[in-house]
Amino acid sequence: MKPTLAVSFINENCQIRPPVECLAWVCTSSIMKTLPFNFLAVLFCLINLTTGCAGTSAGRTDKTPVVVFAAGSLIIPFADLEKAFESKYPNIDIQAQYHGSIQVIRHATELHEPIDVVATADASLLPMLMYVTKDPDTGLPYSDWYIRFASNRLAIAYQAESLYASEINADNWHEILTRPEVKVGLADPRFDAVGYRALMAYALAGDYYHQPTLFTDMFKGQFNFPLGIFSGNNLTTITVPEILETKTNSHIILRGASIELIALLESGDLDYAFEYESVISQHALKIVELPAAFNLGEEANQQNYSTVRVDEAFQRFASVKPIFRGERIGYGITIPSSAPHPEEAAMFIAFLLSPEGREVMQKDSHPMFTTAIGDGYQNIPASLQEYCTPVESP
Repeated sequence: MKPTLAVSFINENCQIRPPVECLAWVCTSSIMKTLPFNFLAVLFCLINLTTGCAGTSAGRTDKTPVVVFAAGSLIIPFADLEKAFESKYPNIDIQAQYHGSIQVIRHATELHEPIDVVATADASLLPMLMYVTKDPDTGLPYSDWYIRFASNRLAIAYQAESLYASEINADNWHEILTRPEVKVGLADPRFDAVGYRALMAYALAGDYYHQPTLFTDMFKGQFNFPLGIFSGNNLTTITVPEILETKTNSHIILRGASIELIALLESGDLDYAFEYESVISQHALKIVELPAAFNLGEEANQQNYSTVRVDEAFQRFASVKPIFRGERIGYGITIPSSAPHPEEAAMFIAFLLSPEGREVMQKDSHPMFTTAIGDGYQNIPASLQEYCTPVESP
């Protein structure tokens, strides 16, 4: 089954309404790379009114369905991975849906949907939101292990037609993005890892460029309830209010998932957007590569990344205090304890981590760790332990 994308509709105040799962029969690698993304976004929003997005296609009822919920930045590589996996295992039907990383986990832990594989763009979300939350049917944590398998780098996407496209570079991007006539896309940090990572990058960039007001120059006066930032004891803390909505005259465009910003870039409704390098490459957009000191993609800069954190007051996390500490970007994958088909789910993850899966990810410009890291290694299925090494003790 072809993957689906959950679209969170936004009202005029950038408040996110419940996501609508949309038919995405067009989401194959070849089509995704050749059609304009704004056209794809329209197609993604065709709702299957009769059978629903997760319905089984006629003639495929004998296949074992494996439901995969993954971060939006994995749409293209996982679509290609699905094709290769199903070619090798024709008796398994991968049914994929894509959301912001926090939304991915919420579908398992709060909506209690039958999900076989959870893959997020921030591995730290898995212990934060799945280890501590128990399945009401079994009393077991939704997960007690994950594998950190891939990375990325934060960058700025734009088009040739974007304002000041001929001027922007790695030294002046922060000045150009503050100009009031420039429309800048930001994923909502309450739902999407790109959103809170972009805030971290801004805070770190202020130190890098020796401009302590760089963060406030960009975000002051843009939201009805402001972001906060303060420093002390070698730590910069950014606070995100429970209600995050842009003012009517704001030049920041907020969306629930970073992948939604691609369509706005291609339609000309945005000039620039914070995205992962892999996504920018997959959609053949222009890129401003950010310095390693704050692109959150380099192991050598891990200590510097850890000097910033984002605290969120969003009520959805009433049982868990959402604190995101800066670190190298790491994607995490696990099998929920409530998974209907855990053996087949393990086969999918093993394929991802195998040389065949790595080749697929590489072709789609998504960097994998040379060695995947397993957290809760003793709880990882035996068939997957050979593909990772235990996380080092602090």
